[in-house]
Amino acid sequence: MEVRKYTPADLPAMIKIWNEVVDEGNAFPQEEFLDEKTGAEFFAGQSYCGVAVDENGVCGLYILHPNNVGRCGHICNASYAVSREKRGHHIGERLVLNCLAEAKKLGFGVLQFNAVVATNIHARHLYERLGFTQLGTIPKGFRLKSGEYEDICPYFKLL
Repeated sequence: MEVRKYTPADLPAMIKIWNEVVDEGNAFPQEEFLDEKTGAEFFAGQSYCGVAVDENGVCGLYILHPNNVGRCGHICNASYAVSREKRGHHIGERLVLNCLAEAKKLGFGVLQFNAVVATNIHARHLYERLGFTQLGTIPKGFRLKSGEYEDICPYFKLL
């Protein structure tokens, strides 16, 4: 498996994987699904998009972009998605490590996650293993697909 910059040919698989996570309703804040047009625009609008590719094609992706502007423009934010059938194979770890390297190349100084859902224990353990620091907990900061609210845990890592 390799992690590389996405190409337009990757878009159908990226949109499918992104929409899987949106549909699950327990990790991404987005509620709208991407289609061919909105997906192409969304991914093109990021500072960087990486894809994990194995012998069967794209199996994961990440987006990287500024978290803020001006005096806080050196802080970036990222989101990761792995296809349902490929979860549990350390693809997320490869995506995060590649993202950290690309963020540094782009001149960012901090990677911050604003809204890691507290029950997303696999992501939280990965971030902590990779040296991210939890900033605290925001009670009921994320509305699950069920309509219930879950705590969120912001994290950061200096690059």
